[in-house]
Amino acid sequence: MHWLISRSLVSSSYRWVSLAGVLRSSLTRQLHSSRIPRLTERKCFFKAQKVFKGASKTSKRLKESKVLCDDEKHSHIVWWKERMQMCKKPSSVQLTQRLCYSNLLGLDTSLKNGSLKDGNLNSELLQFKERFPREVLLCRVGEFYEAVGFDACVLVEYAGLNPFGGLRSDSIPRAGCPVVNLRQTLDDLTRNGYSVCIVEEIQGPAQARSRKGRFISGHAHPGNPYVFGLAGSNHDVDFPDPMPVIGISRSAKGYSMISVLETMKTFSVEDCLTEEAVVTKLRTCQYHYLFLHSTLRQNSSGTCRWGEFGEGGLLWGECNHKSFEWFDGAPVEELLCKVRDIYGLDQVTSFRNVTISSEKRPRSIYLPTATQIGVIPTEGIPSLLKVLLPSICTGLPVLYLRDLLLNPPTYVIASAIQEACKLMSNVTCSIPEFTCTSPAKLVKLLESKEANHIEFSRIKHMVDEVMLMYKNDQLYPILQFLMDPTWTATGLRMEPEILVKECELISQRIGEMISLDGETDQGISSFEFIPVDFFEDMESPWKGRVKRVHAELAFAEVDIAAEALSNAVIEDFVPIISRIKAVVSPLGGPRGDISYAREHEAVWFKGKRFAPTVWAGTSGEEQIKQLKPAMDSKGRKVGEEWFTTCKVDDALNRYHEANAAATAKVLEILKGLSVELEAKINILVFSSMLLIIAKALFGHVCEGRRRKWVFPQITEFCRSEDKEVLDAPKRMELIGLSPYWFDIAEGSGIRNTVDMQSMFLLTGPNGGGKSSLLRSICAAALLGICGLMVPAESALVPHFDSIMLHMKSYDSPADGKSSFQIEMSELRSLVTGASSRSLVLIDEICRGTETAKGTCIAGSIIETLDAVGCLGIVSTHLHGIFDLPLSVKNVVNKAMGTEIVDGHVRPTWKMGDGVCRESLAFETALKEGFPEAIIRRAGSYTGESPQLSKVEALHEASASSKVRLFSSSGGEEGFRSRQILMEEVEKAVTVICRKKLIDLHKSKIIQNLSEVACTYVDAREQPPPSTIGSSSIYILFRPDKRLYVGQTDDLSGRVRTHRSEEGLQGSPFLYLLLPGKSVASEIETLLINQLPLLGFPLANRLDGKHRNFGTLTLSIETPPLPHHANEPVDPPPPSLVALRPGSSLHITPFGTPTGRTMSQVSSSSSSSQLLCKAATFGDPR
Repeated sequence: MHWLISRSLVSSSYRWVSLAGVLRSSLTRQLHSSRIPRLTERKCFFKAQKVFKGASKTSKRLKESKVLCDDEKHSHIVWWKERMQMCKKPSSVQLTQRLCYSNLLGLDTSLKNGSLKDGNLNSELLQFKERFPREVLLCRVGEFYEAVGFDACVLVEYAGLNPFGGLRSDSIPRAGCPVVNLRQTLDDLTRNGYSVCIVEEIQGPAQARSRKGRFISGHAHPGNPYVFGLAGSNHDVDFPDPMPVIGISRSAKGYSMISVLETMKTFSVEDCLTEEAVVTKLRTCQYHYLFLHSTLRQNSSGTCRWGEFGEGGLLWGECNHKSFEWFDGAPVEELLCKVRDIYGLDQVTSFRNVTISSEKRPRSIYLPTATQIGVIPTEGIPSLLKVLLPSICTGLPVLYLRDLLLNPPTYVIASAIQEACKLMSNVTCSIPEFTCTSPAKLVKLLESKEANHIEFSRIKHMVDEVMLMYKNDQLYPILQFLMDPTWTATGLRMEPEILVKECELISQRIGEMISLDGETDQGISSFEFIPVDFFEDMESPWKGRVKRVHAELAFAEVDIAAEALSNAVIEDFVPIISRIKAVVSPLGGPRGDISYAREHEAVWFKGKRFAPTVWAGTSGEEQIKQLKPAMDSKGRKVGEEWFTTCKVDDALNRYHEANAAATAKVLEILKGLSVELEAKINILVFSSMLLIIAKALFGHVCEGRRRKWVFPQITEFCRSEDKEVLDAPKRMELIGLSPYWFDIAEGSGIRNTVDMQSMFLLTGPNGGGKSSLLRSICAAALLGICGLMVPAESALVPHFDSIMLHMKSYDSPADGKSSFQIEMSELRSLVTGASSRSLVLIDEICRGTETAKGTCIAGSIIETLDAVGCLGIVSTHLHGIFDLPLSVKNVVNKAMGTEIVDGHVRPTWKMGDGVCRESLAFETALKEGFPEAIIRRAGSYTGESPQLSKVEALHEASASSKVRLFSSSGGEEGFRSRQILMEEVEKAVTVICRKKLIDLHKSKIIQNLSEVACTYVDAREQPPPSTIGSSSIYILFRPDKRLYVGQTDDLSGRVRTHRSEEGLQGSPFLYLLLPGKSVASEIETLLINQLPLLGFPLANRLDGKHRNFGTLTLSIETPPLPHHANEPVDPPPPSLVALRPGSSLHITPFGTPTGRTMSQVSSSSSSSQLLCKAATFGDPR
């Protein structure tokens, strides 16, 4: 399934609403299936963004708009009545008592403000409501967004808002939120499953006695946020995972699930699903609406009552308590029509088919399997997802791996993923940060033309990283292997060359238009007598977003207007200020200053006690006479202390007009760039998904290497001409398998070896590790067929067509089923769905019924699975199975081992051949605190006498291994300067380290001598996975031009720690891999002591004081390294470096007379020579 559609999140039961009334008859609909070159082609974002002005125009629009029939209105009103009955808060319950269920707003026209007369606000709201009858309507009124009737009750219940006018009983329900709190209110409503329609006012002065025009600015749906106005904002918006509309139908091939994403304008179809697979997907997918096709009404028993008998019970049980709607006709076409109606789209809006063929693809794992290995979070079950990635890797990469495990790929895709991971494990170059942006967010923002400069900068980073992978010799093969996995995730086919060519164009275009970090040509205006905050508030919302060259006239006009405002202030206000400062009065003379009235966005004179007669004949008298009270935008006097002049007012108005024009110009440029990039939306979606996959796999490789996991050998099941599966490759071998939730890197542990070529019948004592072994095998097999690393020493995993794990079952009183019924239902799915290419794992089969018949059922199931020829394990405590005359050919008996230690039986947690009839049931019960008397009495029935000491020994053994069950064995000049510094540091580090390593090699401290090679990692890059587990020293280049020298065995983690500190974000660094931690520690201290002597300032120089490794006889030209590790090394030439306490550093290149300075020899020195930043010669003593 399309990656963006499948989401494994628990759904809310009341979120999916019935849509019988809002959807039109299928006979009047036509599917528009024209092909489109781009991912999206929405010809009208909102079907009618029309403005309503005055009573006559409102009436005209009402007549022209779609009029709902009485049956449709009644259906919607009933829907709202059901929602009102769900209100629980006392305040919202009281509001519902004043509703009237005769119109779509729920208004009682007999109450105050309840009139629906043409021309008033309520009539406009009713017209909007008729177009989107099941959405909460928020209408902008001044500085608030208001809601009435049903919508007001929803706001009070779910958004925590108080009703307008309190709870007075003579007025209609009204509520609202301030403009600044709109997004929080929308989040609260969508989180509770409601869609919201937002109506905006047309800003600006309106004619006298006329209502402001209003239009629908956008909608907010669960998984689809409101983005109106984001282009002009200076912040990002959290974009949730898109929620699809789901449709389920049935045919002779099985069940089909159709998923439609309105945000992406895509749909996918999954055919040939079993009922269990459909239920699993419904439980693991957070969807917006659910539709069931009429083909589901007829089940295998022929009854018209859906789910009453036979097959269909599981799906019926899943949907019985959810809101859904039946639909008829061609499933795909009808569902797309319903989606267009739900979201108010034109019927010409096209959706792109992103269906990936299910041929040769393993079946999606069932819900019990997903929960028992922690792919879906389950209490008490170790999470598989949490151990696949480093803890800091969250968000979209986690969701990708989650979907990959829930829907395993084909053998070809799995092989490509594995090859990419293997290359990632061996790269030595730095890797990009992999900017992860939701493809749905890109589509939404560009389609609605609301992408701001922040999003464009992120897009540029994204395409630049794709180009970096293409141009890097080590990363390019990885890019090639990631193309097919990205295709399966997006449904888009693309060649690397075309992708990179388009990325270059996008990066170039954004670089030409958007003002990027480090550009300083757009400073905020600043003048002496005007408060800085004024210009900051006025100009920061639009400056620094686009390059000035594209809006030069607008920028220049703002500069001219700002200067004119400054001149007006100087001429009219400064003489008054000067006179005030010159007057000293013991009784309190006049006072005043030039101040910024933030609320009115104005610069005015603020003062007290001004009397012109007192100022007669003095300097500033003329200016005081020009003062007049300051007025707000509505012509009202601001206060007694605020004054202005006509000249200042004119200059201020001119500045505001220039500022508004510049703002409009910047927005015009941003929206124009959105239009340009919308034509490249396929490229952007593909690039975004490619980087998400790359980050997920790089993170997985880093964590896998740390945990000492391995890449399995994946084998494909071969077929002969008659389509029979050949037996040769049907083998799974896991050597040194450990539970996935153990961190083997942090301690040793007992590992199991599993060589499986048929079914295993597994026995063992309680607490012996059977369940953990099955869970570990299932996880390893699933990771293997997905191309990921597995927790073993080596592994051979066939590409199974399905992996099924059954552990324990609980009863379901809501469905009227006992635990044994649930178990039989799950086992039925496993047995009927198993093939010769399947892996079937069943833990403690038939535990929920009486022993005799449970044993017979278990034996029959084992015979059936043996006949199918699948691989798998069936574990049991039903030892009577071995007495049954089973007709099996390939079943192998396996047992979890026990051993006798000091006369006590203890589990070994290792699997071996044979049968184990020892259950350790009594000992286990005593260990858990069961009364000893009861256990002794139980033992008397069997002739056993359990001893407490024996139990204590078992408890001790269990406690020691409880944790692990298999257990215990800036500008161009600045850039050039930084580059020179880095080159000098690299040369200095290379010389110092090479000399030290030669000394260590001669001293036999290290065996092999290798070339010293420093690796540079830029600001937006990170170390490769090959550094994990290797000792290294690193030099961090701080913004203050000081260096930080450190050593670590976890370079990636240390770099993240440094870059998380204030001011160090994006700092570049050098690193050098070294043979062992002790060697790294010595060289770290050596560098800390030596680099400052060469003129490089250090931030952590004191770290070297407690060690005595910091002496070195250093020469500028170092001898070449020997060709072989055991070849004798000639001693280096005698050094001319003298290090004495209190002395300076003496450096003399070879062949250079003593006394010459570095500047005299730097021009003739070779590339291997050390270029010191500073050198002082001569002894100060």
